[in-house]
Amino acid sequence: QVQLVESGGSLVQAGGSLRLSCAASGRTFSIYGMGWFRQAPGKEREFVAAISWSGGRTHYADSVKGRFTIFRDNAKNTVYLQMNSLKPEDTAVYYCAADSLPYRTTVTKTGFGSWGQGIQVTVSS
Repeated sequence: QVQLVESGGSLVQAGGSLRLSCAASGRTFSIYGMGWFRQAPGKEREFVAAISWSGGRTHYADSVKGRFTIFRDNAKNTVYLQMNSLKPEDTAVYYCAADSLPYRTTVTKTGFGSWGQGIQVTVSS
């Protein structure tokens, strides 16, 4: 069973930057893809970004493409989400997620079986 702990959430002004971190423990980190999701008040949780187990492939939601970057450090068992040019509509609780299938050859948006507790990101206008 993998444990995921997010950090780095904060209040930031529009146009600013923030980096979220997600530390994983409990199983071999480097063989599983990872992802980030978010949920704004009154809305369903939505996909933000995902990265393959090797880090060689990434996928982004259209709403964050060009502004957000997902990357991982397998030596630190950590996945990151670098968020630039933040907008008020990026305000949400952000969740880290771990793929349930090791060595997946594609970048999944739906195959996540473990979730962090979530962390608040608030972007003021």
